[in-house]
Amino acid sequence: MTPAIELRGVSKTFVLRRNPVRDLKILMLGWFHPELREHREVFWALREVDLGVRPGEFLGVIGPNGSGKSTLLRIIAGIYSPSSGHVAVNGRVAPMIDLGVGFHPDLSGRENVYLSTSLYGLSGRETDAIYDAIVEFAELGDFMDVPVKNYSTGMHARLGFAVAAHLDPDILLVDEVLAVGDQSFQDKCIRRLEEMRRRGKTIVVVSHSLASVHKMCDWACLLVGGRLLETGDPERVVARYREIITASIPMKGEVG
Repeated sequence: MTPAIELRGVSKTFVLRRNPVRDLKILMLGWFHPELREHREVFWALREVDLGVRPGEFLGVIGPNGSGKSTLLRIIAGIYSPSSGHVAVNGRVAPMIDLGVGFHPDLSGRENVYLSTSLYGLSGRETDAIYDAIVEFAELGDFMDVPVKNYSTGMHARLGFAVAAHLDPDILLVDEVLAVGDQSFQDKCIRRLEEMRRRGKTIVVVSHSLASVHKMCDWACLLVGGRLLETGDPERVVARYREIITASIPMKGEVG
């Protein structure tokens, strides 16, 4: 079976600029005062990641902040290109990453729905067919003609998730959407994801909710420091992560 997602030896680096110099005078002084010079360093967001996800699987990605989880999703989505390695994605992808970031602030919710769906290749008629379902899911009927710059973060998330979830993609990439909005909306998101899994969609979700990963996912992977530390049964992977968390917390009275 051809994998829905396949990563082989994928690494991603970013160049961090320390003490960036934009003033010519400071630049000249830097010749004599090293502390004024700009310094650059390479940050490894991902290191040699091998990962394969089969069609219809639900994968949970866990790990501490800064471990490379969001970078991994952005590489699968094609937002970032890997610095090295190979990425293959087979199927139509809907990334639920930074929900609502792609919305134009001066356009209304209605206009942004049509703008967003057009970016995924839907015609106006195709969007007409799913528009009511999007609005019903987002529960924003009274606000669809209001500019989204007046939306709260939760309203952005509601509309962003509703649009992505109704595009009928083959692959969903979900980044911390379960941590946004009230409990009722989170429960609705979970039910939607479970419904899409039953329909054979491939889902990759990044979450800090270990209980949700344990409950929903077919398998899980643990990223630490950009490296894939553990993969397999969610219970085992979550247990390994808890061990790491426990080991990293200093005991009372211990200086770390």
